[in-house]
Amino acid sequence: MNMLIARIENKVFGAVVKDVELRSVSDSDFSNIHAALLEYGFLVFPSQFLTKNENISFGERFGPLEFAAIPFSNAESGKEGSYSKIIDLQTQRMRINLGNEAWHTDSTYKPISSKCALLSAVRVPEQGGETELADARAGYAALSESMRDYIKTLSAYHSTQFSQANDLGDFPIINQDTNFHGEAYLRPLVKTHPETGIRSLFVARHAFGIPGLSRLESRELLKKLIEFVVSDQSRVYRHSWQVGDTLLWDNRCLLHRAMPYDYAKTRVLFGTRVEGDPESELAYYPSDREAEAGRKALSVELKFLRKEAGNLRYGSTTANS
Repeated sequence: MNMLIARIENKVFGAVVKDVELRSVSDSDFSNIHAALLEYGFLVFPSQFLTKNENISFGERFGPLEFAAIPFSNAESGKEGSYSKIIDLQTQRMRINLGNEAWHTDSTYKPISSKCALLSAVRVPEQGGETELADARAGYAALSESMRDYIKTLSAYHSTQFSQANDLGDFPIINQDTNFHGEAYLRPLVKTHPETGIRSLFVARHAFGIPGLSRLESRELLKKLIEFVVSDQSRVYRHSWQVGDTLLWDNRCLLHRAMPYDYAKTRVLFGTRVEGDPESELAYYPSDREAEAGRKALSVELKFLRKEAGNLRYGSTTANS
């Protein structure tokens, strides 16, 4: 059978791919999948039922992996993948999961942000727990000329410590071996895609502290830009998971988020994330001179948030585990 790629109706992005098996995809079909990803921004592959190793092997076709087939789950894995023990919402792991329910782009809080990522559904709740994506290319194209001119030279720092504190009142312990490493990476608000040349807004929950603007101006502008991207339903897609589905998206031009669900019910997705190319996705390394400004900006911002986050979900606290 010939692989079928069908655009998603009433959306400006996204496609569903059928009549292909990702576990044994040919070089020719992979070339077409790669081209479709660049064109549509994300691809849905129904009924793939990939194993962990198959999820990893497919991800590796796009480049070196940042991580491989990690379970994005609210439950601990038991014997034979039972996932019967629900994880406490007060743990850092679940605080991170809840943070992912805000619009974001993967790994902008690292020296090298992500190229693309995929999720494969293993267990899903009957209601909720969907994944939404938003087209930041179309969002940028729809901006007024004056706004595009205003933001074209602006940048913002990115930190997951900021986003956890800002969105949830969660203040993780700083640890260089985690994503809560005390660094903040400066990235432009407007990104030019390294393969297509198309511009998009590069803003999400991790972004803060635009140099040259006051704190209030920065917060208002970033909030306005994210809200603008998702304000038109043709730019937003919600994927209702079925066991066996695989979803692939381009982190260089899309936003995404998880949707809430009953956390007493099990939700398990295996996630694989592909590293970005340093030529286009590197901000700087912690040892570089530019990094000190990011650390200072983050330290100042977290002091403000300590005072402001008392009424958020975790009330300016740190997880016990």
